[in-house]
Amino acid sequence: MPQLKIVLDTNCLLQSISRRSVYSVVIDKLMESAFDLYITNDILMEYEEKISEIFSRETAELIIGAMSLLQNVQKIEAYFQFNLITADPDDNKFADCAFAGNVHYLVTNDKHFNILKSITFPIINVINLDDFKTLLNSK
Repeated sequence: MPQLKIVLDTNCLLQSISRRSVYSVVIDKLMESAFDLYITNDILMEYEEKISEIFSRETAELIIGAMSLLQNVQKIEAYFQFNLITADPDDNKFADCAFAGNVHYLVTNDKHFNILKSITFPIINVINLDDFKTLLNSK
């Protein structure tokens, strides 16, 4: 079976950082190379900004530094901008990355991404964090 490929929305990454979180399995499995994480420069910058705001600058530097070292974190360019998410245009970077990386899932709890379920092209499969955690625990 091919390696699972995902894009992780910032809200889901933030919920996965704390060791006390029920979602810490996401970071654990990322470190174990259980799946490939696809990111762009814009996504990485948002990760760093939000982790710094919620946790600390040091935590952001550690996580971003670890991501830069992991073989299963794929930094790509999203050459197409489909602008599919009109409710929050800033979320388009995740949908565009998911398309460019031909990923299996875009993992998010953000309702703005529900529009992707009704679009026939490009097909971007959206999964929430609970379902992704269940999927990871079944591997």
